[in-house]
Amino acid sequence: MDKLTVKDIDLKDKKIIVRVDFNVPLDDHLNITDDTRIRAFLPTLEYILKQKPAKVILMSHLGRPKGKPEEKMRLTPAAKRLQKLIGEDVLKLDDCIGDAVKQAIEKSKQRIIMLENLRFYNEEEKNDPAFAKKLASLAEIYVNDAFGTAHRAHASTEGITKHLTSVAGFLLEKEIAYLGRASKNPKKPFVVILGGAKVSDKIMLIENLLKKADAILIGGGMAYTFLKSLGKGIGNSILEADKVAIAKDLLEKAKKAKVHIELTSDFVVVKEFKDPSTKKIVTDIPDGWSGVDIGPQTREKFKKILSTAKTVVWNGPPGVFEIDAYAEGTKEIATYLAALKGVTTIVGGGDSAAAVSKFKVEDGFTHISTGGGASLEFLEGKELPGVAALKDKK
Repeated sequence: MDKLTVKDIDLKDKKIIVRVDFNVPLDDHLNITDDTRIRAFLPTLEYILKQKPAKVILMSHLGRPKGKPEEKMRLTPAAKRLQKLIGEDVLKLDDCIGDAVKQAIEKSKQRIIMLENLRFYNEEEKNDPAFAKKLASLAEIYVNDAFGTAHRAHASTEGITKHLTSVAGFLLEKEIAYLGRASKNPKKPFVVILGGAKVSDKIMLIENLLKKADAILIGGGMAYTFLKSLGKGIGNSILEADKVAIAKDLLEKAKKAKVHIELTSDFVVVKEFKDPSTKKIVTDIPDGWSGVDIGPQTREKFKKILSTAKTVVWNGPPGVFEIDAYAEGTKEIATYLAALKGVTTIVGGGDSAAAVSKFKVEDGFTHISTGGGASLEFLEGKELPGVAALKDKK
């Protein structure tokens, strides 16, 4: 990576402000249901603390509070979880800017301070210069370790860099290293698995991958739009009717680029989505039935292609894995990928990361991205504002 990291600068006795991604899922009782993003930050935090800084100030968003405080979106549960994970007191503040915040930081006996949800202010997402300056005034060095928000030009990711020496944390560095290699110079054969509901989310990604991939395996809801473009019946399966022509065009471009596209060829279908007992496996989807997963024949075809790969990027599940009755295809692919040896396997965040976590096969993957949208844009070949704004190595 050609950006400075925490290892490249002197942190001793300095106040460090770190953009973290503690946008973690909470249940109705405000208990964290998955702390992956908090744990992913620990190597950076442990390194910073070893350098004996004056203070480490953490800032994050949580949810979409629409520019005003919402009790259920406070960062208190995240601060408590971090405190438990590192075994050191974390001071949680009720605001993120202003004199009271400054004074609390100065007076605090704790080394680690957690600011309140940045999105309680509309100015954060608007990248308001005055708001960015107020955040910057709390510290002397800025560290970005929030890959999940690096594709957004917000006050805490881009605006703040205009006022402080700005470097990457280890998580951001790792994300860029793995995803950068996969998008620019992957070890071949390079196979991509795409799923999820919408073709529209993946058009630019497919366009970019046609220059690099050897094969693209398409499952999930998006597969039905491609199948429709080939004139196949899809019953009541999910369809983006306005994207059928684009899907056909992408298939033709793939043919010209000599990139093999493997579409779903058999399906787990249901008559009633809410009634898994209606489930059956078909090669042609009857009218009135909906596809919810890839069938056994498709799973075997996918695995055969994956067995030849040296690099695999997975973005989007091939079925409705959240419902156990429709999760077999996703589970089989996740388990197979986790067992592959001598292959770089990268999960592009979001639902694919949730699937890997659900089936408890995280340890089998080379890298699981913490940023769904950010990893997608990075693999599309876009520059991420939060990364571009960091200081370059000389």
